[in-house]
Amino acid sequence: MAAQPLFVSSGNLIADRRYGWALDYLKQGDGAAAADVLEQVVELAPGFATAWFALAVIREQAGNRDGAIAAFQAASNADREDYHGARLHLARMGAGDATPAMTSAYVRRLFDQHAPDFDEALVERLDYRGPAVLLEALSAVRGQPLKFGSVLDLGCGTGLAGVAFRPHCRHLTGIDLSAGMIEQARGKGVYDRLAVGDLSEFLGAEHGTRHDLVLAVDVFVYCGDLAPICAAVAGVLAPGGLFAFTVESHGGSGIVLQPTLRYAHGEAHVRAAVEAAGLELRHLAPVSTRKEKGHPVPGLVAVASALPSSAARVGS
Repeated sequence: MAAQPLFVSSGNLIADRRYGWALDYLKQGDGAAAADVLEQVVELAPGFATAWFALAVIREQAGNRDGAIAAFQAASNADREDYHGARLHLARMGAGDATPAMTSAYVRRLFDQHAPDFDEALVERLDYRGPAVLLEALSAVRGQPLKFGSVLDLGCGTGLAGVAFRPHCRHLTGIDLSAGMIEQARGKGVYDRLAVGDLSEFLGAEHGTRHDLVLAVDVFVYCGDLAPICAAVAGVLAPGGLFAFTVESHGGSGIVLQPTLRYAHGEAHVRAAVEAAGLELRHLAPVSTRKEKGHPVPGLVAVASALPSSAARVGS
């Protein structure tokens, strides 16, 4: 379902005050009164994306699908950066682009908001085991002991993968869009280098740098087409370097935006993206890295190589 509305100013004091009243009604469980007030708010401030988004949430919860779509569309039109993810909700409801790109503003807000309690929610409530899945897959490809020189952890989050891979590498770099997540990762004390930024921009700036292993665990659920990111990763891999990643999957061949607002990728899309990047797929297997409502979420784990399978081992 849609995220709960946040307080973001419209720049109009009267509209802001009434928006605050609407949030109060929501806290009291009176969605109808909140919707009435929000309709007044967007009349006063038609460019107030946050109010439109809140109205869309309430309308959808009340069963007013057409009204919700109209409000999500207004929120999207009012905010090019799509801070609240209105375009994703339109896609989920079958309106607009079926696979819209998640904006940096949306992803950053999402993770900054949840950074303080992220580890507890992921590990204890969702039975998360993404780093362990990657270690198992890499062991299947490389054998033991696993030793790498430079490791790059894409979308490192709070550093759960960093903790798992620190014993297996000489140098560890983490990159994440969320400053809140990076702050949590820094507290774990396992990274040699941490950076806040967009993955594609970071990889572009790193082009020509040689990493022996690039990780992306539970990251590509926030990406649609994997081809550009695989190509960018190929530009930072050392000869013989490995690229290990997970995706959530579905029974088809392409890309699907799920009701959870996370992308699922078909096996054929993963294979095509890896091949288009000039990498060799060394391992691809079904796996689940987490649970949703008590059930394992279908996924895939992949390991690709920058050189043919006969290449010498790296990082030894």
